[in-house]
Order: sequence, then C-alpha cells, then structure tokens
Amino acid sequence: MSAPVKKNDRLTVYIEDLTHDGNGVAKVDGYPLFIQGALPNETAEVHVVKTLKNYGFAKVIEILKPSPDRVDAPCEYFKQCGGCQLQHLSYEGQLKWKENMVRNVMQRIGKIDAPVLPVKGIEEPWHYRNKAQIPFSSNEAGQAIAGFYKTKSHSIVDMERCLIQTGEADAILAGLKKELAAIGIQPYNELSHEGMLRHVVIRKARATGEVMVVLVTKKKKFPQKEAAVTTIQKLVPNVTSVMQNINSDKTNVIFGDETVNLWGQDVIIDTIGDVRFEISARSFYQVNPEQTEVLYKQALDYADLQGDERVIDAYCGIGTISLFLAQQAKAVMGVEIVPQAIEDAKRNAALNGFTNTYFEAGPAEEVIPRWYKEGKEADVLVVDPPRKGCDEALLKTILEQRPKRVVYVSCNPATLARDLRILEDGGYQTQEIQPVDMFPHSTHVECVSQLILKEEAGT
Repeated sequence: MSAPVKKNDRLTVYIEDLTHDGNGVAKVDGYPLFIQGALPNETAEVHVVKTLKNYGFAKVIEILKPSPDRVDAPCEYFKQCGGCQLQHLSYEGQLKWKENMVRNVMQRIGKIDAPVLPVKGIEEPWHYRNKAQIPFSSNEAGQAIAGFYKTKSHSIVDMERCLIQTGEADAILAGLKKELAAIGIQPYNELSHEGMLRHVVIRKARATGEVMVVLVTKKKKFPQKEAAVTTIQKLVPNVTSVMQNINSDKTNVIFGDETVNLWGQDVIIDTIGDVRFEISARSFYQVNPEQTEVLYKQALDYADLQGDERVIDAYCGIGTISLFLAQQAKAVMGVEIVPQAIEDAKRNAALNGFTNTYFEAGPAEEVIPRWYKEGKEADVLVVDPPRKGCDEALLKTILEQRPKRVVYVSCNPATLARDLRILEDGGYQTQEIQPVDMFPHSTHVECVSQLILKEEAGT
C-alpha cells in the first residue's frame, strides 16, 4: 500500500503531538508526517520533503493557526543548534506536554494506571547547566570555531553564548577561541585527525562557585599549557582548577583515559542538600543541581525511611542518591559497574562522615544476588539505570528477593513503563509517578516512581 502523500505535496495539516526529538506529528489518513518546528494544536501549511513506507517528513511553509503556547525562541542559534528542541514552546507548555507524554507512554507501553503527577519544574529555566562540553575545530580559513553540534551531525555551530550554560562557559566559548592563535594552540580537525585542542569542558559547583576547566588535547606534550592557564584565569577569574585530558584516538568520545593537573585543585566541591560531593574531571554528576535536589528529595520521600531500613542503591554512580538515603537509613549498599565511580562514592561518603555505607564495583545483576545469599537483604531497593532501563537479570533479582519498596529513578519514560509492567506482573504495585524537569527546553524528562509489594499495600 502506497503512502497517501508524495514528495513535494503541499498540505494543510493539524499537529497532534511531538516526537522525542521535538518534531511535530501530523497524520494524513493515519500516515504520520514529522514536521520540524511545528507544535501540538497548530494548523500549518507544509511541504512534504520525503516519504517512506510508514512515515514521512515535511517542512513548515506557514503556521496558519499557532499554538497558544508558541513563543519566539530567544536563542539566535536555536534553529541550527541541536542542544535544545523546545525553545519555541513556552515553559508552561513544555511542562504540560511532558506530563501528558509521560502519562501516554505509561498507558501505551506499560498499561500502567498509577497517577502521573504534574511535572516539577524549575523557577528559572535558563543558565541551569553546571557542565558544558564544547567541541573546538577550525573553519576553511583556518580560524578557530567552537560551539555545539547541529542536530544529528558533527558539524559545529560557531557560537558566542548559550542560554542554558553558565556565564563561565560563555566566557570560555567566546574568549578562548579568539586567543588560541595568540597562544599557539591549533584546534583539532576531526576529519584529518590533526591539531591539538579537541574539547573544552567547564564544570561549576553551584554551592561553592568553584570552576574547573578541562582541556581535552590530542597529545600529552603541551608546550602552551602555561599560556593556556593564564588565559583561562583572565577569562574566568573564579577558576580553581585547570586540568588536561589526553585523547589521541580517532573517536567521537570526548575523554581519553589519562587526566593531568595543569593548575589548582584536582576536584571542585559542590553540595546537594546537606551532602557534599567532590567532582573530578570525569565524574558523573547531574548537570542541573537545583533540580537534582528536587529529584533526590523525591526519591528519599518515596523510600519512606524510618531509620531502621537497609537500602540497596543499584547503579549508584558516585554515590549521590546513596548518600541522600544514608541520612535516614540504617545502612546503604551501593553497586556500580564503573570502578572509578565506586572510588568516588567511597571518597564522598568519607567526606561527609557517613559510616553506614558500603560500595562495591560490579554488575548489579550479579552483585545484588550474592549480597542476598550473604544475608545482606534490603527493605528498600533504589534503581537509577541508564536510558536502556534495568537489566533483565536485575528485574528478575528484584522479583525473587522482593524488597518491600522499590524506588525507580528513570531518564527514559519508555523503558520505565516497560520495567514497571514487569514489576507489576511480578507482584508490585506502582503507587505514583513524579516527573521532574531536569532539562528545560529539551524533550527529556526524569521520573521517580514508587512501587510497593501488593501484600504490603493491602491489595
């Protein structure tokens, strides 16, 4: 059966929804058209640019009836840069769409009937990111360029500022590329694998104001390092750490394995709530500290700790959620597959004086069953998996060991819905789901879910 539209057709369509990458969705006789820049509840005249068997793509010619939530995107790079997808949707509209999206995904994928609460948004949805990873390169004239990538490409949009980054990141973005030639540092060329400076990573601690700048270079030998440090200090007076990471591989991965200190501290210190954390150049640390506190307090609330519970934190990372839980639990055991993260977790526990925590490196689906065999059972289990969701073996372990409560922190509603269905079929009841907006102006949303054994819930 052929598509009901063909390339170069001009159509008037009604936009029903958004995709996960922010494109509007219209349907022509059931055939989906994905339309960049269109918003739900809009009527638009569009030009069909590509058709496939099951869906097609179109471009907006004119918005005939705009959404009441449509706004002018304040960023001059919005239509080029792939960092944000929803700046043309009011922040209230973004939160409303994210709530509906989570609710629809829960029903469609998991048949989950638990209440989905209104999204917890942020008071100021700009300049919220505490970490910027800026690729550097050069244009055809050999001049340094820096910015963020165009959507679905490795082509850099040369930028002077970013409205979701910190002022320190903007100073580096605009200033350092202008100084590279004077310093004598050649930007890296991804195609030819030539040049020196690949990325600049800027991390800022919200609580202390400390700033770390990481120069990712192709080679370890760095004759211009003193000049680079001096320039960074001028651009960012509150910098406390300048590090060099060496990545000599032909790869899209930002960091290499080796990091050296060029000047200042090896780490910066930040706090979430009452817990302090050391953040190194390569530590995983949530990029929106204000909303991270909201997220973790929600997880702590759902854990419903009375002081005598043993808690297991699967996918514990550097111990951020674990240490929040340790404030109210008898004991917290964290497991994470990345050994360096476990070392960071142990160091952060010591930094805060926690003596009721234990951390171990390894796959959660192997370590946790062994803990149970050793008598290290948990009353509450917390999971915060990557986007792919929980490992099948870990879900099986949860259903076999049956902790009274499970708190599921998720960055992907689709895999959350899938995993909640498995846990509900295995004897748990989802009490409620609380979305938290960690990434304003993007289509991403985090969720915290509380599950209770059905016999504990009295059902």
